[in-house]
Amino acid sequence: MADGSMVSLKGSVSEAEWQARVDLAALYRLAALHGWDDAIFTHISARVPGPEHHFLINPYGWFFDEMTASCLVKVDLEGNVVQQTQSFINPAGFTIHSAVHAAREDAHYVIHLHTDQGAAVSAQAAGLMPLTQHALLVLPQVAYHDYEGIALNLDERQRIVADLGDKSLMILRNHGTLALGPTAAAAWLGMFFLERACKQQVMAQAGGCDRLLPAPDAAQEEVRGQGGAALPWVANLAWPGWLRRLDRQLPGYDA
Repeated sequence: MADGSMVSLKGSVSEAEWQARVDLAALYRLAALHGWDDAIFTHISARVPGPEHHFLINPYGWFFDEMTASCLVKVDLEGNVVQQTQSFINPAGFTIHSAVHAAREDAHYVIHLHTDQGAAVSAQAAGLMPLTQHALLVLPQVAYHDYEGIALNLDERQRIVADLGDKSLMILRNHGTLALGPTAAAAWLGMFFLERACKQQVMAQAGGCDRLLPAPDAAQEEVRGQGGAALPWVANLAWPGWLRRLDRQLPGYDA
């Protein structure tokens, strides 16, 4: 139950799986804390350490601010639930997340959101523009995938993977945003910068698109070199602080 009465899985799964569950629940709570959730829709997933290629995803029907380490559902790449639970998962969530987890060994965590600003930029022909420092930091890692409808067609997985390529961020046209990473910290920081860049772009456009000032080409190239080396270190530096914020404002994710 979302009221905290669910039996804890701590001690009944491996330490590695438990840590993945805690980190994944933290990602859900952080998205809620930032106002980036969408009722029971959108999803965040984590690969379960081990050779089985299982991953964890949210139980369909739970809100992001209710997520705990124990409530998350473990599935295989065919969508079969591989743990004892009464919960089930969102089929569209399975399509997107199974595609990325199967194709990318570095995709230990995958975040997919439907924020207002992310959806707004996804509906703009120019996509994300080089208007702010946040945008410059993520632009080298942004891929695009055209909208095909609600992601229920498993055939779409191969096109998602082809469009993603080796990038760690994606704007799904007319839909939302996606970020992946080898750690929860890396995936979260990528999404944090991408979402902030989208919000800043929409706010800048409110002043008139004819007045927009893209960053100079030389500055864009400079940030391209600076960001790639610094972001992994910054992600690990910031992650404990985000967890401390959760412990103060939205505790219970690690149950």
